[in-house]
Amino acid sequence: MTEFAVTLLTLGDPATMTGGYLYHRRVADRAPAFGARIDFVSLPAWRFPLPALAGATMLRRIRANKPDVLLVDSIVAGLAGPWLGAPGLPPIAAILHQPPGGIDHASVRQRTQASLDKSLYKRAKRMLIASEDLASTLRAQGFDADLLAVVPPGRDAADEPVDPTGDLRQNRQTAILSVGNWMARKGLLDLLEAVSNLPPNAATLHLVGDENVEPAYAAQVRARIARPDLHDRVVTHGVVTPAEVAGFYRRADIFALASTKEPYGTVYGEAMAAGLPVVGWNAGNLPHLAQHGVEGLAVPPGDRVALTGALLRLATDDAYRLAMAAAARRKADTFPTWDDTSRMLFTELRTLAESTVRETQ
Repeated sequence: MTEFAVTLLTLGDPATMTGGYLYHRRVADRAPAFGARIDFVSLPAWRFPLPALAGATMLRRIRANKPDVLLVDSIVAGLAGPWLGAPGLPPIAAILHQPPGGIDHASVRQRTQASLDKSLYKRAKRMLIASEDLASTLRAQGFDADLLAVVPPGRDAADEPVDPTGDLRQNRQTAILSVGNWMARKGLLDLLEAVSNLPPNAATLHLVGDENVEPAYAAQVRARIARPDLHDRVVTHGVVTPAEVAGFYRRADIFALASTKEPYGTVYGEAMAAGLPVVGWNAGNLPHLAQHGVEGLAVPPGDRVALTGALLRLATDDAYRLAMAAAARRKADTFPTWDDTSRMLFTELRTLAESTVRETQ
């Protein structure tokens, strides 16, 4: 198999610990097994829209890599797009983990970025989408369904999990795990309120994720945890390695993430693969991953009473929780592994590269 080269354009540090960046690193690690190579080229993570000023340097690095395909991450599409009409560049594929305009910005920024993103996507020869939920959003916005291919992330969090020390339950009935950076859309305050309304012996909550992404929101989270009804029932762990995340999945009883906007929700799939029932809002991609009442409980967004009830049922009814855990594991067996994801992605990119060569001959 002849090696083909892919340059992946992204924003900031490719080692950032979020789902999208982890997706890229995991497929890059597997690239040689599929006759490919991925080279990362990043625009600096400056305030929007200043990263676009580094476009000339980006073009020089792309040309130095001599890629067969240019793969553009959705977080940088609008910033890189104006530069990617330059002559002599390879065919463009876009990889989308968020809709045009993103999901974390104020309305003016969102509208501006959405327009820029769409301009780039119109020039893309292929659009690789992280979830069916996101693909549905794009089709509804008028994108050509024939250009879209759903390539979801893998379910396997790590090959060799590293278990946490000690008993996560801490002498309570269950351990609830939530994995996500401390951002308002991840719904940590909602989850904390729900846990505070559980009986004191029902569960210990463990929070894994970067606490410094949104400092003002993180201050609210810390203040809520410090109140008497929660201060000894919540354990924070900060950023940990993927292997350690996998260890937390293995030792927890329930996974909960009250996220309002989750285009895929890699952590839901990983938790289900580890045999955890999942709890969250009936929003985003969760309904595509877990059927309510079978593999998890998806309650109406913002309904903290329902969220408390879901956690209470799983924390206090062992038979119900174990049946749902088994169902979650069975459902997750139908999700791709990272090897499967990599095979799908590189097949799409190789096909694009080969078809472009034929068109130019």
